[in-house]
Amino acid sequence: MIFPRWAAAGLLFAVSLLCASDWPQWRGPLRTGHVPDGFAVPSKLPEDPKIVWRMKVGEGLASPVVAGGKVFYFDNTTGKETLHALEAADARELWKKEIDEPFCDMQGPSGPRCTPLVDGDRVYALSCKGELQCLSVADGKMIWRVNFTNDFGGMFIGEKGNAPGASRHGNNGSPLINGDFLYACVGGTNGAGVVCFEKRTGKVLWKSQNDQAAFAAPIIATIAGVRQLICFTCDGLIGLDPREGKLLWRVPLKTAFARHVTTPVVYGDIVVVGSHQVGLVGVKVSRAGAGFKADQAWLSKESAMNFSSPVAVGKYLYGLGPAKNIICVDIETGKQLWSKDGIISTSADKAHAAFLVMRDKILILTDSGQLVLIAADPAECKEISRAQVCAMNWSNPACADGKLYLRDGIKNTGELLCVELLH
Repeated sequence: MIFPRWAAAGLLFAVSLLCASDWPQWRGPLRTGHVPDGFAVPSKLPEDPKIVWRMKVGEGLASPVVAGGKVFYFDNTTGKETLHALEAADARELWKKEIDEPFCDMQGPSGPRCTPLVDGDRVYALSCKGELQCLSVADGKMIWRVNFTNDFGGMFIGEKGNAPGASRHGNNGSPLINGDFLYACVGGTNGAGVVCFEKRTGKVLWKSQNDQAAFAAPIIATIAGVRQLICFTCDGLIGLDPREGKLLWRVPLKTAFARHVTTPVVYGDIVVVGSHQVGLVGVKVSRAGAGFKADQAWLSKESAMNFSSPVAVGKYLYGLGPAKNIICVDIETGKQLWSKDGIISTSADKAHAAFLVMRDKILILTDSGQLVLIAADPAECKEISRAQVCAMNWSNPACADGKLYLRDGIKNTGELLCVELLH
């Protein structure tokens, strides 16, 4: 497939066009968990954060997103996985659109788990069962759709036998847009493991690999001097040419049930992913003649991560360790620099925390509903402030215009809240 001429900085150009108040996708404008420079961020948390508005929502674990003065959230309110659009200022509902039948298992609620994605005048929603729809931001009208199972042979079985990844617990990894293209971990083992679509029409531009989809969202990054699409699948970590889908490198990582959830983090030429069974893994990618090679640079069992994605500040990684401990890891060496207990206070056996980088600070939303602000300091964990804002949750918040949009509820209905972060 021959593509139009690419701009190497396509993603950065797209981000430059966003409104200052946009958090349009999973983990923010660059999918890194960083609040962009120029956004208002707190020096410390208010003791009693102001709740601008709150509303009841249905079951689901999909995170909200914010774009163009609208909030988009995905839940199960009427026996369907349903996408909603609200006015960000006052939570007035603008429209809602049913996407698919709900999915339920022993791990969580009967509702969607994949964060929607907004791009200009379109919003994209992916159901647990693999129904991907492109809708109009203005009125929710469907523009195009595909189904991973019916159209590409993607597997969806549920909690049966040894079914791994998305085929067991549903599609979690939010698709990625770069320029005119949308990338999705479809999971077809007939050469459609990863699929690239023309974002405005849904036309298939290429299909690649036989990897079943896990739960991690794909990213694009420049590694070893070349722009690459990075996917953490049931079978391992792979790098693809985003223009043609050609496999550039692969590092096999196989685990029982393929609970591969963490969004890849890139520092220099090192890609970091985590699995509660494998541990935290640093993969070094380098040139090898006309191609590439990828080698495991380090492996840390003590820093194993389950289903909470970490963030990087410079060469330091901050995330949730295997003992409900907040940890800091040197990305170059894999050495754990510090570990802090007591921030995650939930009694749940599967602990979760969401991490947002706010320049020289990190905001943590714990699964018990506390906000904790710490310094991004590799020497020690310095807590600045904390505040209780919501109930139990496993969702990442969206940060826009000094406000935090978050939802709670793990195995039942919950609330969507808009919280003022600034004094």
